[in-house]
Amino acid sequence: MIEGLLTLIIILLTATVIASIEYYRQIRKAQKEYEKAREIIEDIVLSFNRELKRDAENLDRIAFKVEGNIAKVDTSLKKVETVERKLTVIENTLRMLSENYTGILTKTKEVEAKTNNIEVTCQTLKTKITEIEEQAQKAAVIPEIKSEPVIPIRRDKAMSALTDTEVAVLELLATEGAKTAPEIRDKIGLSREHTARLMKKLYEEGYLERETGKIPFRYSVKKEMEKFLKKAESGQV
Repeated sequence: MIEGLLTLIIILLTATVIASIEYYRQIRKAQKEYEKAREIIEDIVLSFNRELKRDAENLDRIAFKVEGNIAKVDTSLKKVETVERKLTVIENTLRMLSENYTGILTKTKEVEAKTNNIEVTCQTLKTKITEIEEQAQKAAVIPEIKSEPVIPIRRDKAMSALTDTEVAVLELLATEGAKTAPEIRDKIGLSREHTARLMKKLYEEGYLERETGKIPFRYSVKKEMEKFLKKAESGQV
């Protein structure tokens, strides 16, 4: 009886130990699975946090871009308002032009009519000018030699003493006829300025006549001067 009880106790103890060992194994297994699950959950949480952080950064960038776009939109709106004001002015101007269109059209027709009249007049003038040119070509025009008014000879000047050069010029013109200042300069050997002053002096004092029909002027001795010279040479004055 006692042996049977001991055997039963041993069996129960053995079963209890085996059950405890198995329970311990199950607990260790559950603990390992828990730790593994916790690591997985932590990884998921970390990944989710990274995604949230990345999304937050993207949202910040988007918000910054949106703010920039809002500023650009404000600027664009101001420009649009300015353009609208200008368009209003243009519309008013166009309205005024449209109202005056009839008057402008009438004036344009009047201008066209006047232009046509001017063209006809120009054509008539061209015809007349052509006729005048033809008549001018047919007509032989002889240029008129102009002489400046003769300066009267004053007796005291005619009888005053003349320089040798002045006498030489008067004798040259008396013997060879009318000459220009350059021709006289070549004959008497004076400079251009000296010759010009000399001829002007003789003309202004009444010794010479001057033809002004063309340039250079031509000088000649007056007949009255020749008489005075002869009287001066003979000593009658």
